[in-house]
Amino acid sequence: MIAVEKALEQYGAPVYVRHEIVHNKYVVRTLEKKGAIFVEQTEEIPPGNIVMFSAHGVAPVVHEEAERGRLATIDATCPLVTKVHKEAVRFAGEDYDILLIGHEGHEEVIGTSGEAPDHITLVDGPADVEKVEVRDPSKIVWLSQTTLSVDETMETVDALKEKFPQLISPPSDDICYATQNRQLAVKQMGAEAELVIVVGSRNSSNSKRLVEVAKLAGARESYLVDFASEIDEAWLEGVTTVGVTSGASVPEVLVEEVLEWLDARGYGDVELVRAAEETITFSLPKELRRDLREEAAALVAERTALVAERGGSGSASGSEGASAE
Repeated sequence: MIAVEKALEQYGAPVYVRHEIVHNKYVVRTLEKKGAIFVEQTEEIPPGNIVMFSAHGVAPVVHEEAERGRLATIDATCPLVTKVHKEAVRFAGEDYDILLIGHEGHEEVIGTSGEAPDHITLVDGPADVEKVEVRDPSKIVWLSQTTLSVDETMETVDALKEKFPQLISPPSDDICYATQNRQLAVKQMGAEAELVIVVGSRNSSNSKRLVEVAKLAGARESYLVDFASEIDEAWLEGVTTVGVTSGASVPEVLVEEVLEWLDARGYGDVELVRAAEETITFSLPKELRRDLREEAAALVAERTALVAERGGSGSASGSEGASAE
């Protein structure tokens, strides 16, 4: 969100964003009001504009599309996703079969798969393991989507290792630290709260995983809401303790609104559950340090000049041919 706001502040509207910058309805609506335009495909963007790639990352072919479309690009891919992309490229370069644990159709999975399409096989949970085939069982590695449930991922890994004992693990954990920390906190919360409310959007993988983790941890019920107004008072019947958490990309203001809503209904005693201190910060995309408007204009001018040059040389050639006759 900050990267899009900074781009709008620096370059002015519009700034195009390929797919939602993060999977959160409130964030997307807020940025649209400020001048961001969200698109599904790069081809939708007129030449000479700026496009930002979302935190979920994109395949190399998307960078090529932007170049062909004469677009200046800002790559806001989460560094943790970039790490998985680099691992995929490295293992593919060493001719490994890569088993990518993730959800079919998720933008992050599409982006990672695009880094090494001939080497990657998607494994969408333990049920998929039986049908997985590899070229050489002694040369396979698993990677994962960064927003999965840790427990779900390891269940799939265990099933894969049972089938392929020589399966190797990535050099470092692929699951996003913010996702892991929230899941650990929800495990503590779910053991004590009858109801857990997760603030997040329905297309957010990590938010949906929190609902699942809460129920597995012992919560009687867990629900996913974008806004406090979506909470049903009937959920509170017989409930003495309510747990509240949020997806990794949810603005704090939405969590505060839920707490205020609960406070107004007698749940005013708040206890903070913290699984870990989050001290990691990431810098803004390096492209925000350049004049991208000027770059985009130059790309269009270059294309126009190229077309004009081709047109001119074509006319001269035709003229010579007529003279030769």
